[in-house]
Amino acid sequence: MLTGIIFDLDGVVVDSHAAHLQAWKEFFESIGKEVSDEDLAFVIEGRRREEILRHFLGELSQEQIGEYGARKEALFRGYAREVKTVPGVLEFLDLSQEAGLQVALASSASRVRVKYMLKGLGLDSRFGVVVSGDDVSAGKPDPQAFRLAAAELGLSPDGLLVCEDAVCGVEAAKAAGMKCLAIAANGRGALLKQAGADMIIQDFRGTSLEDLRGLFTS
Repeated sequence: MLTGIIFDLDGVVVDSHAAHLQAWKEFFESIGKEVSDEDLAFVIEGRRREEILRHFLGELSQEQIGEYGARKEALFRGYAREVKTVPGVLEFLDLSQEAGLQVALASSASRVRVKYMLKGLGLDSRFGVVVSGDDVSAGKPDPQAFRLAAAELGLSPDGLLVCEDAVCGVEAAKAAGMKCLAIAANGRGALLKQAGADMIIQDFRGTSLEDLRGLFTS
């Protein structure tokens, strides 16, 4: 039985991928690192900031990670003012809460950025539990974030649905023993299905809770 829903943040609740890509591109240019648009797609795969920096720049000290992360964050905030919610997600949140489902958010983003984004969009009171990348020792596809969210909700993983848009997020949800609804506005539905997603949608408009409950009857 469906008892709760866990949402990722970027690309699921907020349509922020374009802003992140632009901010990362400007950051790498500022330090003289050439990164192609194709390679830059790595940053929207639900990775933590530390993983992204080390992926492109190799081994870094914690001081360097902190400095570079702050510089990228400052660039991102310049674009974040124009970021909006994903189509239909607010209505879907309303339906979920009216149906008595508990909702949580589990993101690889830093706690500071999660709070900043939720407050800026007036969503800081919409989630009963919020888990950030700072709350776990390993990022997605490790299932730690989703397992922690389930524990804080006080719900069994087998009754939870995760909403994700990245391959590593889908893999994390399945590794946590949860069902996964994949948002494939980026045209990567086949990849998300291959990763294990139980249902694929373009966005939340017209999404039926009855269809989602059907995932838990088999």
